[in-house]
Amino acid sequence: MKGSSRRPEQVAENIRQVVADALTRDIRDPRVGFVTLTSVIVTADLSHAKIRVSVQGDEDTKLRALEGLRSASGFLRTRVAKALTTRTVPELHFELDRGLEHAARINEVLASLKQEAQD
Repeated sequence: MKGSSRRPEQVAENIRQVVADALTRDIRDPRVGFVTLTSVIVTADLSHAKIRVSVQGDEDTKLRALEGLRSASGFLRTRVAKALTTRTVPELHFELDRGLEHAARINEVLASLKQEAQD
């Protein structure tokens, strides 16, 4: 059996760089304001790329940013195609990364538990 390939990781890093550059230079959609790419995961067959993003603001702002990214996915995929040397270009799927929100909530709970223990 063949060992795990590093190719998906390399493609993921290339996609991250291309998409981040395009978001800062080329995307003019106001919905895609302060978006931070947190991770890119590419399937083993290089057909799909899951791009996780963090967005500052309320839930409505986050959903609008995600909608803007999905709207720009064709443009971004074209940019990725020009940068990659692969035969196929992964479909780009955007999703919100709620890791920071969860970490903040855990910190709040821990702080309240510590405060209760001190009282």
